[in-house]
Amino acid sequence: MTNNGGLIIPDWPAPPNVRAVCSSRLGGSSEGVYASLNLGGHVGDAAEKVAANRQRYRQMAQMPASPVWLNQVHGTDVVRLTAATINGADADAAVTTERGAVATVMTADCLPLLLCNADGTQVAAIHAGWRGLCNGVVESTLRHFAKPEQVLVYLGPAISQSAFEVGPEVRSAFMAQAPEAAQAFIAADNGKWLADLYLLARQRLSQCGVQQIYGGNFCTFQQPQRFFSYRRDGQTGRMASSIWLV
Repeated sequence: MTNNGGLIIPDWPAPPNVRAVCSSRLGGSSEGVYASLNLGGHVGDAAEKVAANRQRYRQMAQMPASPVWLNQVHGTDVVRLTAATINGADADAAVTTERGAVATVMTADCLPLLLCNADGTQVAAIHAGWRGLCNGVVESTLRHFAKPEQVLVYLGPAISQSAFEVGPEVRSAFMAQAPEAAQAFIAADNGKWLADLYLLARQRLSQCGVQQIYGGNFCTFQQPQRFFSYRRDGQTGRMASSIWLV
């Protein structure tokens, strides 16, 4: 569901001490192609606007501390957050067991995944574009959880299959690791393929033993009033997905 500030509150049976939220593009102060809640400081928006938006995001979500912002590189590295962790680590996932540490990833078509264990003692956030997903960012993150079968996962706003056209090399890369990945691709008329990021993520999660998977019903590309989309607009803002323990 979405609250009045434009935030998306995951609809999932997480433990009561787990807080999670995804932003939309609504509720901020940026202008033009970045309108309005751009949280990305690397996309050409005015620094003061981004800073104000990040503060606004924290306030809207009632976070106990500022999110820890990663320098996402479409890789598989995972940062373990503590109260002393600073911004800027080269990583595409963050995991923590400390209350008040806000694990956060930014997206604008790529898939954000929010994870928690059933005991409510550990949470994580993953940024998964097709490269990171194919190369194992989900698996790398789940290695930090003792019992993957007790992990809950929420799939946040990403590009849907009907809008995500990729070359045959992308399909081949996934199928080389798991033949069932073929189910996540539909042939287009131009020799390319339409890829289902949500299904590819579900397959990887299931292979790791994760059974409780929620969300996955958005399309950033097809909802320009609600979401930023790099594939649609090129120069655009970034949304965030965050999770923390209280």
